[in-house]
Amino acid sequence: MQYEVVSQLQRTLKSNIEISGVGLHSGVSANLNIRPAPVDTGYIFIRTDIEASKNHIAAIAKNVTATLLGTSIANVHGISVATIEHLLAALFGLGIDNAYIEIDGPEVPILDGSSDLFVELIEKTGTRAQAAPRKIIEVLQPIEVRDGVKFARLLPNDGFEVEVDIHFTSRAIGHQTGKYQISNGQFSKELSKARTFGFLHQVETMRKNGLSLGGSLDNAIVIDGDEIMNENGLRFDDEFARHKALDAVGDLSLAGAYLHAHYIGHQSGHALNVALVKALLANSNAWRLKATPLSAKTLAAAGI
Repeated sequence: MQYEVVSQLQRTLKSNIEISGVGLHSGVSANLNIRPAPVDTGYIFIRTDIEASKNHIAAIAKNVTATLLGTSIANVHGISVATIEHLLAALFGLGIDNAYIEIDGPEVPILDGSSDLFVELIEKTGTRAQAAPRKIIEVLQPIEVRDGVKFARLLPNDGFEVEVDIHFTSRAIGHQTGKYQISNGQFSKELSKARTFGFLHQVETMRKNGLSLGGSLDNAIVIDGDEIMNENGLRFDDEFARHKALDAVGDLSLAGAYLHAHYIGHQSGHALNVALVKALLANSNAWRLKATPLSAKTLAAAGI
């Protein structure tokens, strides 16, 4: 199924999606129920293991509380959800504006370390148009955040594209670059299958510190020195760059609307991506919100 991200109408799921799995860092199993949501809802996580008066968490930049090894959000009550980026990338990349995400644990399941199964289930379930114009944040002037030689940047653009540049001393990765259009089904084809990755010595250290408790060769690419430990190798020659682009899509969705922007990430990660979204939203001269007025013809064409 083809999805046009920059379309006139908001979209949500046709029906519920249920999926279960273990969290990458917590090692805690969780059940997800991703449900259709009304117009202008955005992405709302609902911790079903927490009392109803405290369990809603909007997936927006101001709610981000941690960006180390993944992106976490929390509400004013301190209720949090971790490692949200792969799921958000799938929703955002497939043109879904509104969804409730019920979860009975503290961390989104890592599944195979990519967005692939989320995408597969969304495409199987399908989406439906809603009777409201899609909101698009149009970037009007360059915005950049830096950390030494690392930077993340947004430039004006007619659509939404993501460009990454990474460099690692390990010969298993080396220097990789890539530029990807996030429309017309390209997220599904180009990015959704790219898995998260880490180095064996880092995994051992993280586990001693109570992290990566759910990690394995089934849900991450693991590198030992210059060698890839996964028996079946890589899904793409540049899978590392593609996964960085996937992460960026998920983090940029925290802007709360679709983007007309060209993202460039040079050795960037979750921290810079989230800082970039916050810097953009804080500068009212750097963007404007677009929403195409709806016509009866548009609504009729969408079956509304």
